[in-house]
Amino acid sequence: MPAAPVDTCPGFRRRVVVDARAGAVAAMLEDDMHCLAVILRHEAGRVTAVEPTFARAPWTTCPGAAGQLTATFTGLALAEVTARREKKQNCTHFHDLAVLAAAHAGEPGGFTYDIIATDPVGGLRRIELRRDGILVHAWREQDRVLTAPPEIAGQTLFSLRDWIGALEGMEQESARLLQWSAIVATGRTLPMALQSDASAMPANCYTFQPERAVNARLLGLRRDFSDGSAVPLDTLAGEVLARL
Repeated sequence: MPAAPVDTCPGFRRRVVVDARAGAVAAMLEDDMHCLAVILRHEAGRVTAVEPTFARAPWTTCPGAAGQLTATFTGLALAEVTARREKKQNCTHFHDLAVLAAAHAGEPGGFTYDIIATDPVGGLRRIELRRDGILVHAWREQDRVLTAPPEIAGQTLFSLRDWIGALEGMEQESARLLQWSAIVATGRTLPMALQSDASAMPANCYTFQPERAVNARLLGLRRDFSDGSAVPLDTLAGEVLARL
């Protein structure tokens, strides 16, 4: 029996939108657990203002990361807004959106990435990314080991750094987005008891730093987009673009 279309399968959905205008660029993201955006304003190749927005966050401490992001990137040259800038001290999603926005500052118009990671069935996950509706990457994972496409078969999501680094342009950017998303998507099927203690997490982001993790509380504000009744960024995108 042929597999059901990936769009109809229960699972994680993430939408990432980038829109650039004269002197400003926005990058925004929504998925089951997160809804946030970053606007970078720039002049003469330098960031003049950083405007983060949290509409929905998993932890009570996450909104405090807005000030950290502003301090990290305000005043930098756009070319210096890179993944090497204090990522673990920031909300990683804010940080990634700022880097994505800077990479496309000054480009006309925008684009949309849509990502799907199906819930595991018999250990199998189907993981796909489309840009403006066109399929760019289609991965398969069996029991947390990638089986397709052939060039990444036998690897895991955590061992793809070199392969992604060898890609270029949009293929590299989209592969990195898909990797991050597929890792986050595992949170849909983990028991809540295993993901509700921030102090037990590695110190990989703003909330999980020891001084905040002890006070962080899981909010549990989630949306399931896989029934098709709503799409990610159905509300936030309009609000953010109106500010550009």
